[in-house]
Amino acid sequence: MLVTITLALTAALIALACALAFGGPRDIAPLASINDPFSGVDFSDVPRVQRYTARDGTSLAWLHYPRAPGTGASGAPLRRVVLVHGSSSRARSLHVLARALAAQGHAVAALDMRGHGDSGTRGQLAYIGQLEDDVEDFLNAVPHAGPQTLMGFSAGGGFTLRFAGSNRQARFDHYVLLSPFLHQDAPTARPDAGGWASVGIPRLVALTLLNRAGISQWNHLPVLRFALDPAARAGLTPSYSYTLAMNFRPHEDYAADIRNARGSLRIVAGQDDELFHADRYAALFADAGNPAPVTLVPGADHMGLTLSAPAVAAVAQHAAPLESPQP
Repeated sequence: MLVTITLALTAALIALACALAFGGPRDIAPLASINDPFSGVDFSDVPRVQRYTARDGTSLAWLHYPRAPGTGASGAPLRRVVLVHGSSSRARSLHVLARALAAQGHAVAALDMRGHGDSGTRGQLAYIGQLEDDVEDFLNAVPHAGPQTLMGFSAGGGFTLRFAGSNRQARFDHYVLLSPFLHQDAPTARPDAGGWASVGIPRLVALTLLNRAGISQWNHLPVLRFALDPAARAGLTPSYSYTLAMNFRPHEDYAADIRNARGSLRIVAGQDDELFHADRYAALFADAGNPAPVTLVPGADHMGLTLSAPAVAAVAQHAAPLESPQP
């Protein structure tokens, strides 16, 4: 019996080691629908990078888009919209949307989330939960007296839900999820996120088991790789460590995040989204116990939601809470 147990444990340890060493994400062909749309974007007027200091002393980057002159309701408090980009990306990817929100009368802060762009080491975090700390540190370092919206796109939309369902939810009065990633097993998910991401499932499972046992020393290993073309790799984040992959999304029990979300919550997605099943968001949130208004933008695919003029105009309408939600 002792020999059998020893052999079984040895085999399990060997399997675990092999999963860690060889079970990472595979290379994935570039996804044109994600890479190509940015070639037509005018980035000539992107604001200069600003910085704030997080609690660990790291300097993190963000972009400031002030409210356009002559906009905003007379006497109404200025609303700030804090933008969270999608997976692999950075603040400047939301430049078109940020300009539209500023033209609508809002102050806009687009963040380079840690592990992306000019914020920290790309693809890495120190611990799960650091992104929430960073957002709170931004709010404290760059205070705003008026109401605030947290608006996130794709993986950033999933992180926005994570924040909305947390004990820091009162820091914003309004949350907008743009085509959010919720979970790989959610009804909204397509296989491999529609061809955008390669998941190293053996390594992911092994690291999850180790973390449940309190072992996190290998959390820096990559578990996600994205379908970037070679030209985009220099400015974006090609892969995520386990730590970043687990933090830049909802919690594992994403339905609990939905139930726990308080305040005003809205979902906007492209009707032709190729990464997620956009028509399933409404039922999913209702089934989780927190029905949320969903707007599907006709003719918009995943990236088009933040780049095409009609879609961006539709998104901008929902940057503040609506007394009577529009369909």
